Amino acid sequence: MKNFFVKSHGLGNDYIVMDSSNIDFELSREMIIKICDVHFGIGSDGILLKVPSQKADFGLRILNPDGSEAEKSGNGLRIFAKYLYDFGFTNGKEFTIETLGGLVTALITEEHNGKTSKIKVDMGKAIFQSNLIPVSCESDECFDQPVQAGGKEYLVNCVSVGNPHCVVVKDELDVDEIMEFGTYLENHKIFPNRINVQFAKIISPDVVEVLIWERGAGYTLASGSSSCAVASVVIKKGLTNRELTIKMPGGELKIQIDEDWNIQMEGEVKEIATGHLSNELLAS
Repeated sequence: MKNFFVKSHGLGNDYIVMDSSNIDFELSREMIIKICDVHFGIGSDGILLKVPSQKADFGLRILNPDGSEAEKSGNGLRIFAKYLYDFGFTNGKEFTIETLGGLVTALITEEHNGKTSKIKVDMGKAIFQSNLIPVSCESDECFDQPVQAGGKEYLVNCVSVGNPHCVVVKDELDVDEIMEFGTYLENHKIFPNRINVQFAKIISPDVVEVLIWERGAGYTLASGSSSCAVASVVIKKGLTNRELTIKMPGGELKIQIDEDWNIQMEGEVKEIATGHLSNELLAS
C-alpha cells in the first residue's frame, strides 16, 4: 500500500513511521509540518523515515514536527525498532540502526500477542566535551554554567548522547516553568544547533524525575535521549547510582551507564494506528 504509515508511542512520545521506498511524494519541510499537525494532518511528535544504510541493517531519518531533522531519539529508535520487527523487515531480535547521531543496536526484550512491547537500545556514549556537543563554553566541559534565559538564571549541565542536551538540576519541578522558559534555553546563543532541555529532580540514588522541552517539538511527555542525557549528567555529578529509573509524565525508562559512559536504555512501546496518507492531504 503506497504512503502507508504506522503511528506508535513510547510513553506518550508519539511518532509516525514510514518507508522511503513506499512513498510517492516529496517529504518536504512543509509536508512534514502538515502531516505532524494535529488539526490538518495526523498529529505527531515527528516522523521516522526508513531509509537505506550501508553501515547498518537499517537506516533512519528523524524529522521533527517543525520540519528540522534530529540526530537521535531514544523513543523514536524504540518505535522504529518495533516497526521493523512487527512488520517483518527482520526476523532477528537484535539489529543495528544508522542515525545521524551514530550507529545503535536495538534488542527486542518482550513480546505480547506477536507484537513487540519492550525494547532495549544501545544509545552509544555520553560526550561531555563542550565543542563536540556543541556548546559555547569557556571550559572543556560545560557544568553548572550560569545562563540567562527569559530573564531568569539557570545553571546548565551539557552533554551529547548523539544529540545535544542541557540539564538543569532542580529541587522542585513545575510544568508551567519549563513550558515558559524551555524555548529560551533551547534557542540560547551558546547553543549553535539549539538544544534539548531537561529539568531534573533527584528522588533517590536510583530514581530521577524529569520534565522535558524537546528541540523542534516543545514540551514532551517523554524522551529516551533526554532520559539518557539526564542520567549521564546526574551520574557525572555524583548524585546517583549508575542504574536509574527515569520518571517522566508519560512513564518510566530504565537507564544503565557503565564506567566508559556507554548507555543502555529500555522501555515500552505501543502501536496506536496504521493507515495511508490520503490523496487529498498530499494534494493540499
